[in-house]
Formats: sequence, structure tokens, C-alpha cells
Amino acid sequence: MTQKELYTQKLVEEANRGCLHFHTRRHFLKESAMGLGALALGSLIGCRSRTDNASNILFDPAHPLAPKLPPFPGKAKAVIYLHMAGAPSQLELFDYKPALMKLDGQDCPQSLLEGKRFAFIRGVPKMLGPQAKFAQHGESRAWVSEHLPHFSTIVDEVSFLKAVTTDQFNHAPAQLLMHTGGQRLGRPSMGSWVTYGLGTENQNLPGFVVLTSGGKFPDAGKSVWGSGFLPSVYQGVQCRSEGDPVLFIKDPEGMDRDLRKASIDAINEINKKEYDEYKDPEILSRISQYEMAYRMQISVPEVMNINDEPDYIHEMYGTKPNVACFANNVLLARKLVEKGVRFVQLFDWGWDSHGSDANLALDIGFINKCRQVDKSMTALILDLKQRGLLEQTLVIWGGEFGRTPMQENREGKQNIFKGRDHHTEAFTIWMAGAGIRKGGSYGETDEIGYSTIS
Repeated sequence: MTQKELYTQKLVEEANRGCLHFHTRRHFLKESAMGLGALALGSLIGCRSRTDNASNILFDPAHPLAPKLPPFPGKAKAVIYLHMAGAPSQLELFDYKPALMKLDGQDCPQSLLEGKRFAFIRGVPKMLGPQAKFAQHGESRAWVSEHLPHFSTIVDEVSFLKAVTTDQFNHAPAQLLMHTGGQRLGRPSMGSWVTYGLGTENQNLPGFVVLTSGGKFPDAGKSVWGSGFLPSVYQGVQCRSEGDPVLFIKDPEGMDRDLRKASIDAINEINKKEYDEYKDPEILSRISQYEMAYRMQISVPEVMNINDEPDYIHEMYGTKPNVACFANNVLLARKLVEKGVRFVQLFDWGWDSHGSDANLALDIGFINKCRQVDKSMTALILDLKQRGLLEQTLVIWGGEFGRTPMQENREGKQNIFKGRDHHTEAFTIWMAGAGIRKGGSYGETDEIGYSTIS
């Protein structure tokens, strides 16, 4: 190598050392700023290592439902969500609008129709006054209609949210938006997120249980309790309130419990070998679900049996043992959270009060639906309270959107029965327990209940 080549090589080496020196002193902080920020944020919100303690394993794929502490202390340890699928009319239940009665039967003003989209209203509908009598109840003086006489006795235990809105006026996307945060398929449901983040306290029961009544599934189907892009172990487990609570929970004929256990162990050994090879986290979910299914054979039939409840509880809830109904599911929800289940989702179908037939009429079918839920949802609050569970259980009641102040005129023709169309601009839900302000009311709608004003 010539002297010139040696000199050139030396210059290159010096330049490389200078670049490296420059990089380590200046570019390091610049290029890792987001990482350092994430570390700082983690320390602020209390992120812990995976092995802080045996009862708080964070996102351990081998124990996906292990209980986890939240970043901040909270009062709610469990959630019971009572979803009235079809959307009950707030104007016949909680949002008292005497001014609307004065407009009953008049043509709807164009200002309420121009630029608006409705599911079925066409042309110019008639205004429809409240189809119920209202009165104030409790120390909070909350307005509740005559359709909920039992619930009116506990208004001081709940808080009303009267200015809830949505941007979806069809049932399926509105239900998805309410339970997953998006109107399209693919997102995890609320219960899935809760169990993913907090686990569950009873490893012999699912962390997220779903109960349905009303004879049909919600319009969005099982996706409203799906796990979306989370592992499937976090999806809701649907149980039945009549017959076997979970299909195929009993051992097949000729197979005892020991043989069942041996079969599951053999299957999971194969699954573990497959996971060691492919590292697919869904395989671990499969292993966990097999083991959970085995434990559920004993735990689920016991907790899902309401026949052993005392007579005063059956009277309190209005239950009908061995019948699929809302009241039975509400009592089951109390039993489940009492046993450590984290999230219980109830769907009650039949609240779509269009007025297209008697079952969907505000003065017939709607009243019957109110009678079916009034006693049991009231009993749930009182029962949780007397057991010391209300302060740690969040209870939510509501639908996916509201109903219009005008009567539905499907295809431009007045319906035979009285009913209201879907409405996105205002509806009411209520909450109770887990630190929720008692006797509260948040938000307000205009004088006819069309839009929110606060």
C-alpha cells in the first residue's frame, strides 16, 4: 500500500470515528426521544414488571385471565351492562317533555327535517306527544314515567345521562359503536377490553359472560361481545338461562371426568409443542380455553342455578326458574359478579318501537317490555346494595340510540300504531354503583327532546 493510500485510509478511519462520536452524543437523544418519553410515561402511570407478584401477572400468555391491578385505583371491580336492544324511547321513560304534548298531531316543522337522515321517516310526519304520564320521585325529584313504577322508587341510587348522542341510526352499526367504539366489525368489545386489562378474580369462571333474552340476538350479532383483534380468550362467553348454561358442558356418554381430564391434557401437550414451534399466541388461548372448559364443568352449573335462591329473592326479581327471561338473567348477573366475574353483559331484544305492529307499538308492546324489566332491574340495585356489592359494581342501562319526537310514517304513510323512528341526536342511559353520583342527572335536551343543549 502506498503512502498516499495509507494516508487516505487513516483519514477515513478518523472520519468514521468522528461520525460515531457525533452519533453517540447527539443523534442518540434525538432518535430515542420517543422511547425515553415512553419510559417516563410508564413510570408515571405505574407500569410494573411481569413478575411484581404472583397475583398480578401482566399479560402473561400462559395466564391470560389472571387478575391484574389497574394503573390507578378504581372503585369498580365488576360491570353489569343491561343493553335494551332496539333502543327504548327516552320520551316515554325519562325525558319528560310537556311542550311536546302541545304539538301532538301537528305537522313536523321543516327545520327538524331539512338536512337530516332517518331510518324510515319519509315526507312530513306528525309530531307525537309523550305516550305516558310522568311524575317526580325521590329526593332528587327525577322525572320517571308510569311505565316503571318499581324503578321510580330507586331513582336516588342512579345517575341519568340525558344528552347521549351517536352518529349511527341503524341498529347493527349503532350497537357496535356502543360496545366496541367503532361501527365496523373487527374491534374488541368493552367486556373484552376490561378482561384484557384487569383479568378476573375467579379462574374457574369466564371473565366476560353474556346473557340474552327477548327471543333474538342483537342486530349486530355476537360481534358485540367479540374480542376483535385481541386473543379469543377475551371474548364473551354466552350462557343460557334454561337447560345447560353452556352447550356441551356435560361429559359425553361413556366418558367420566378423569378421562375427560386425560383427554384435555393430551390435547394440550400437542398444543404446547405446536406453540414451541410457531409461537402463535392464539395457541396459548386455545390451551387456556380447554382448561377453562374443564373447570367450568363444576363451577358454571353451580353458579348458574337459581333454583336454590330463597323465595324472597325470586319474588324480589320476579324470576321464573327454567324459563329464558330477562329477570332470570338479571339474577344470574348478580350471582356471577358475586363469584368474581369481571364483566356481565345482558342483551334484551324487542325495544324497537316503530309502531309498525302491536308488538312494536308505544302503547302496547313497549309497555309490555317495560313490565318485563322494571321489577328485576330495580331488584338488582337493591340486592347488590344489601350485599355490599353496589359500591364495587358498575350497573349500566340503555340502548344504542334514541327515538324521534315525531311519529314514524314509514314510506310516507302514517303507521296504524303509535311509534317513533330511530334518533341519533339525543337519548338517555342511566348508571348506578361504583362511585357514581347518586340522584344525579347530566345533560339536557331541548323542549321537545330533539337535540341536546348541554
